[in-house]
Amino acid sequence: MTGVANLFDIGLVFIVGLIITLFTAYHLQDLFSEKSELTIMKKTENGQMEIITKKGKKIKAIKVTEEKACGRGERLGIAYRLEDGTMVYVPE
Repeated sequence: MTGVANLFDIGLVFIVGLIITLFTAYHLQDLFSEKSELTIMKKTENGQMEIITKKGKKIKAIKVTEEKACGRGERLGIAYRLEDGTMVYVPE
């Protein structure tokens, strides 16, 4: 019976280590930081998009439809991607 308990303990340690590794690899620790701000854009299999924003402790999810995405706002400038992969914004 002690062998089964030891295997259970090893399994728990492995799972916790795997979770910590995934959080570190994908920089998910920002999800739990009170000072962080992030934006996640998610697209479902049927093509509907959802924008999830986090500012401090407040999390807001917005579903984007064709009506919301067209016709609003104004053009502010042009963004260029350089050969080294960096992006430059040029105001109009």
